[in-house]
Amino acid sequence: MYHTFNWAWLTLAFPAMGVMFALAGSLMARSLDCRDRTATAVVRARMRRLLPPVWLFGLIVVGVMLLSGWRPDEDGDTSTTWPAMLFWVVPLGDPPAAPDDWAQEIVAPLWYIRAYLLFVLFSPLLLRMFRRSPRSCVIGFLALAAVAQAEITPLPARVEDSVVDLAIFGACWLLGFAHRDGMVKELSTALVWTLGAGVMAVGGWFAMTHRTEEGYDLGAIPLAQALWSFGFVLLLLRFGPKDDSWVIRHRPLHAAVVWFNARAVTIYLWHEVALVCGILLVDQMWKVPAMESYLPLDTQWFLFLVAWPLIVVAVLLIGWTEDWAAKRPLRLWPRPAGRGR
Repeated sequence: MYHTFNWAWLTLAFPAMGVMFALAGSLMARSLDCRDRTATAVVRARMRRLLPPVWLFGLIVVGVMLLSGWRPDEDGDTSTTWPAMLFWVVPLGDPPAAPDDWAQEIVAPLWYIRAYLLFVLFSPLLLRMFRRSPRSCVIGFLALAAVAQAEITPLPARVEDSVVDLAIFGACWLLGFAHRDGMVKELSTALVWTLGAGVMAVGGWFAMTHRTEEGYDLGAIPLAQALWSFGFVLLLLRFGPKDDSWVIRHRPLHAAVVWFNARAVTIYLWHEVALVCGILLVDQMWKVPAMESYLPLDTQWFLFLVAWPLIVVAVLLIGWTEDWAAKRPLRLWPRPAGRGR
């Protein structure tokens, strides 16, 4: 919805990226706590689950860009050279892409893959530091977000975006650690409400007083994003549902959750491709008189509806790579396990 309508208020109503990083941090801490695997093995397993779907995405997208006539070194930009193409293999930086609008839109979501991978690599060290001094670590990341907002520390262009993303969402990742250790539940209700609402209030005030060209979009205001997301996630982890029984009781909802969980990487990587292809399809529909007369082709809602069948096609054609990467039986359409299991 955000990438279709560009509604800035969505980042305030539900700071999805902060929630995603917090959940990922909690799951990473759980994996690192397993005594039957070393930290290196855990990191390797996380990379194996993430990278194969990214590689297939890159193979197809880069192939299309090359067929369209683009070459990495054609414009003299040092960030779009053939050696930089290695970031399509291990996305620790922004991989090169064609300067066309459609290509830039398609590769834009890769920033999350880059940030997630960096958090995974740093997690063994971060978890040890957090358990020694949790408050200092959380405050440190929020302070780094303030530094990123002020832009007082010049950084090389190649690493600037990566460092800023880590600074913004580091506190949320650590909240995931705290959730795993049961620290969030130990906090009193009054303290959680005061801290969570207070931090969100400061973040909201900062967003309203630092409006950018994108409006009040938290994605363009690092400090506001860090504070608002931290407060929101803290309240969500403390007062959210305690288990998933309410999901399992409703079979259609349970099936949808299982489907989204099993194909999360595919949906995330390919939803922008679906939107770009949806625009091309809508352009062709304008040439059909009946469709031009009776369909709301000029609305973003129609594009939103067109994109979802294309996402389903991507899941059917490419989603199996997530099963292969996770060493699960290959499935065309993930569904809940049987009652016996």
